[in-house]
Amino acid sequence: MKKQTLLLEHNYRPAKNSSENPPAIIMLHGFGSDEHDLFAFAEELPEKYAIFSLKAPIRLEPYGYAWYNIYFDNAQGKFSDDTQAIASRELVSKCIDEIIEKYNIDGEKITLVGFSQGTILSFALALSYPEKVKNVIGLSGYVNEDILKEGYEQNDFSSLHIYTSHGNVDQVIPVQWARKTEPFLKNLNIDVTYSEFPVGHGVAPQNFHELKDWLGKH
Repeated sequence: MKKQTLLLEHNYRPAKNSSENPPAIIMLHGFGSDEHDLFAFAEELPEKYAIFSLKAPIRLEPYGYAWYNIYFDNAQGKFSDDTQAIASRELVSKCIDEIIEKYNIDGEKITLVGFSQGTILSFALALSYPEKVKNVIGLSGYVNEDILKEGYEQNDFSSLHIYTSHGNVDQVIPVQWARKTEPFLKNLNIDVTYSEFPVGHGVAPQNFHELKDWLGKH
Protein backbone atom coordinates (compact mmCIF):
# COMPACT_ATOMS: atom_id res chain seq x y z
CA MET A 1 0.00 0.00 0.00
CA LYS A 2 1.32 3.45 -0.86
CA LYS A 3 1.96 6.10 1.77
CA GLN A 4 -1.12 8.07 2.81
CA THR A 5 -1.50 11.63 4.12
CA LEU A 6 -1.99 11.82 7.90
CA LEU A 7 -2.29 14.60 10.49
CA LEU A 8 1.41 14.03 11.24
CA GLU A 9 4.25 13.47 8.82
CA HIS A 10 5.49 9.92 9.05
CA ASN A 11 7.68 7.13 7.75
CA TYR A 12 5.93 3.92 6.74
CA ARG A 13 7.00 0.32 6.22
CA PRO A 14 4.18 -1.93 5.05
CA ALA A 15 3.61 -5.34 6.55
CA LYS A 16 5.41 -7.85 4.35
CA ASN A 17 3.47 -11.07 4.85
CA SER A 18 0.31 -9.33 5.82
CA SER A 19 -3.31 -10.13 6.02
CA GLU A 20 -5.74 -7.46 4.86
CA ASN A 21 -5.74 -5.96 8.36
CA PRO A 22 -2.22 -6.25 9.75
CA PRO A 23 -1.16 -5.25 13.26
CA ALA A 24 0.80 -2.00 13.52
CA ILE A 25 3.74 -0.56 15.42
CA ILE A 26 3.57 3.22 15.86
CA MET A 27 6.80 4.94 16.90
CA LEU A 28 7.09 8.20 18.85
CA HIS A 29 10.58 9.72 18.90
CA GLY A 30 12.26 11.70 21.65
CA PHE A 31 12.83 15.45 22.19
CA GLY A 32 14.98 17.00 19.49
CA SER A 33 14.76 14.03 17.13
CA ASP A 34 12.47 13.21 14.19
CA GLU A 35 10.60 10.42 12.42
CA HIS A 36 13.82 8.89 11.01
CA ASP A 37 15.34 8.05 14.40
CA LEU A 38 13.37 5.05 15.71
CA PHE A 39 12.49 4.05 12.13
CA ALA A 40 16.08 2.80 11.83
CA PHE A 41 14.87 -0.19 13.89
CA ALA A 42 12.06 -1.01 11.44
CA GLU A 43 13.89 -3.67 9.44
CA GLU A 44 14.79 -5.49 12.66
CA LEU A 45 11.14 -5.85 13.70
CA PRO A 46 8.75 -8.65 12.66
CA GLU A 47 7.52 -8.46 9.08
CA LYS A 48 3.90 -9.04 10.05
CA TYR A 49 3.68 -5.47 11.42
CA ALA A 50 2.98 -2.35 9.43
CA ILE A 51 5.34 0.22 10.95
CA PHE A 52 4.73 3.94 11.29
CA SER A 53 7.14 6.48 12.73
CA LEU A 54 5.48 9.81 13.45
CA LYS A 55 7.12 13.25 13.43
CA ALA A 56 6.27 15.47 16.39
CA PRO A 57 4.52 18.78 15.58
CA ILE A 58 6.78 21.31 17.33
CA ARG A 59 9.83 22.50 15.40
CA LEU A 60 12.94 23.15 17.46
CA GLU A 61 15.85 25.41 16.54
CA PRO A 62 18.34 24.75 15.09
CA TYR A 63 17.00 21.26 14.30
CA GLY A 64 14.74 18.47 15.52
CA TYR A 65 11.16 18.24 16.73
CA ALA A 66 9.31 17.82 20.03
CA TRP A 67 5.93 16.63 21.26
CA TYR A 68 6.07 19.45 23.83
CA ASN A 69 8.60 21.98 24.98
CA ILE A 70 10.99 21.42 27.87
CA TYR A 71 12.32 24.54 29.57
CA PHE A 72 15.75 23.57 30.87
CA ASP A 73 16.31 26.98 32.50
CA ASN A 74 13.28 26.67 34.79
CA ALA A 75 14.09 27.38 38.44
CA GLN A 76 12.82 23.93 39.50
CA GLY A 77 14.97 22.18 36.91
CA LYS A 78 13.45 20.75 33.74
CA PHE A 79 9.89 21.95 33.24
CA SER A 80 7.67 20.33 30.65
CA ASP A 81 4.80 22.15 28.96
CA ASP A 82 1.94 19.86 29.99
CA THR A 83 -0.63 21.80 27.95
CA GLN A 84 1.36 21.08 24.81
CA ALA A 85 1.84 17.48 25.90
CA ILE A 86 -1.92 16.96 26.27
CA ALA A 87 -2.48 18.54 22.85
CA SER A 88 0.04 16.12 21.35
CA ARG A 89 -1.62 13.22 23.17
CA GLU A 90 -4.90 14.09 21.47
CA LEU A 91 -3.19 14.64 18.10
CA VAL A 92 -1.56 11.21 18.18
CA SER A 93 -4.86 9.66 19.28
CA LYS A 94 -6.54 11.09 16.16
CA CYS A 95 -3.60 9.98 14.06
CA ILE A 96 -4.05 6.40 15.30
CA ASP A 97 -7.66 6.55 14.09
CA GLU A 98 -6.44 7.78 10.70
CA ILE A 99 -3.83 5.02 10.45
CA ILE A 100 -6.46 2.35 11.18
CA GLU A 101 -8.81 3.78 8.55
CA LYS A 102 -6.42 4.76 5.76
CA TYR A 103 -4.05 1.80 6.02
CA ASN A 104 -6.64 -0.87 6.94
CA ILE A 105 -4.91 -1.69 10.21
CA ASP A 106 -6.31 -4.03 12.86
CA GLY A 107 -7.43 -1.51 15.47
CA GLU A 108 -7.17 -4.11 18.26
CA LYS A 109 -3.48 -4.73 17.58
CA ILE A 110 -1.72 -1.38 17.97
CA THR A 111 1.73 -1.32 19.61
CA LEU A 112 3.29 2.00 20.59
CA VAL A 113 7.09 2.24 20.73
CA GLY A 114 8.44 5.36 22.38
CA PHE A 115 11.79 6.77 23.37
CA SER A 116 12.21 9.35 26.14
CA GLN A 117 9.58 12.06 25.52
CA GLY A 118 7.92 9.66 23.08
CA THR A 119 7.65 7.11 25.91
CA ILE A 120 6.08 9.67 28.27
CA LEU A 121 3.51 10.43 25.57
CA SER A 122 2.95 6.74 24.80
CA PHE A 123 2.17 6.05 28.46
CA ALA A 124 -0.22 9.03 28.52
CA LEU A 125 -2.02 7.73 25.44
CA ALA A 126 -2.31 4.14 26.63
CA LEU A 127 -3.52 5.09 30.12
CA SER A 128 -5.98 7.67 28.76
CA TYR A 129 -7.27 5.51 25.87
CA PRO A 130 -6.45 1.85 26.61
CA GLU A 131 -9.08 0.76 24.09
CA LYS A 132 -6.76 2.10 21.34
CA VAL A 133 -3.52 0.46 22.45
CA LYS A 134 -2.66 -3.22 22.96
CA ASN A 135 1.05 -2.91 23.76
CA VAL A 136 3.48 -0.20 24.80
CA ILE A 137 7.25 -0.49 24.55
CA GLY A 138 8.52 2.46 26.57
CA LEU A 139 12.25 3.16 26.42
CA SER A 140 13.98 5.64 28.75
CA GLY A 141 10.83 7.38 29.96
CA TYR A 142 8.40 7.58 32.88
CA VAL A 143 4.72 8.25 33.68
CA ASN A 144 3.78 11.94 33.92
CA GLU A 145 0.48 11.85 35.81
CA ASP A 146 -0.24 15.49 34.91
CA ILE A 147 -0.87 14.64 31.24
CA LEU A 148 -3.24 11.70 31.82
CA LYS A 149 -6.91 12.13 30.96
CA GLU A 150 -9.05 12.92 33.98
CA GLY A 151 -10.65 9.78 35.40
CA TYR A 152 -8.12 7.45 33.74
CA GLU A 153 -8.10 5.27 36.88
CA GLN A 154 -11.58 4.00 35.93
CA ASN A 155 -10.43 2.69 32.53
CA ASP A 156 -10.34 -0.99 31.62
CA PHE A 157 -6.67 -1.96 31.35
CA SER A 158 -7.23 -5.71 31.11
CA SER A 159 -5.99 -5.89 27.49
CA LEU A 160 -3.00 -3.56 27.91
CA HIS A 161 0.58 -4.88 28.12
CA ILE A 162 3.61 -2.69 28.83
CA TYR A 163 7.35 -3.26 28.51
CA THR A 164 9.53 -0.46 29.85
CA SER A 165 13.27 -0.15 30.29
CA HIS A 166 15.82 2.39 31.43
CA GLY A 167 19.55 2.94 31.64
CA ASN A 168 20.72 2.92 35.25
CA VAL A 169 23.21 5.70 34.51
CA ASP A 170 20.78 7.82 32.46
CA GLN A 171 21.98 11.42 32.64
CA VAL A 172 18.81 12.92 31.08
CA ILE A 173 15.90 11.20 32.88
CA PRO A 174 16.93 9.90 36.33
CA VAL A 175 16.49 6.17 36.78
CA GLN A 176 14.70 6.94 40.08
CA TRP A 177 11.83 8.40 38.04
CA ALA A 178 11.65 5.30 35.85
CA ARG A 179 11.65 2.97 38.87
CA LYS A 180 8.27 4.40 39.89
CA THR A 181 6.69 3.21 36.63
CA GLU A 182 6.34 -0.49 37.46
CA PRO A 183 4.61 -0.05 40.87
CA PHE A 184 2.42 2.72 39.40
CA LEU A 185 1.22 0.46 36.57
CA LYS A 186 0.85 -2.61 38.79
CA ASN A 187 -1.36 -0.57 41.09
CA LEU A 188 -3.70 -0.23 38.06
CA ASN A 189 -3.50 -4.02 37.51
CA ILE A 190 -1.62 -3.52 34.23
CA ASP A 191 0.61 -6.30 32.93
CA VAL A 192 4.08 -4.69 33.05
CA THR A 193 7.70 -5.77 32.56
CA TYR A 194 10.48 -3.44 33.72
CA SER A 195 14.20 -3.81 32.99
CA GLU A 196 17.35 -1.79 33.61
CA PHE A 197 20.56 -1.83 31.61
CA PRO A 198 24.04 -0.42 32.32
CA VAL A 199 23.75 2.45 29.84
CA GLY A 200 22.93 6.16 29.76
CA HIS A 201 20.07 7.73 27.79
CA GLY A 202 19.92 5.14 25.03
CA VAL A 203 19.07 1.58 24.06
CA ALA A 204 21.61 -1.18 24.72
CA PRO A 205 21.81 -4.09 22.23
CA GLN A 206 20.62 -6.54 24.89
CA ASN A 207 17.71 -4.17 25.58
CA PHE A 208 16.66 -4.37 21.93
CA HIS A 209 16.85 -8.18 21.95
CA GLU A 210 14.73 -8.31 25.11
CA LEU A 211 12.01 -6.02 23.77
CA LYS A 212 11.85 -8.06 20.54
CA ASP A 213 11.38 -11.25 22.59
CA TRP A 214 8.69 -9.51 24.66
CA LEU A 215 6.92 -8.33 21.51
CA GLY A 216 6.95 -11.86 20.15
CA LYS A 217 5.01 -13.03 23.20
CA HIS A 218 2.44 -10.23 23.08
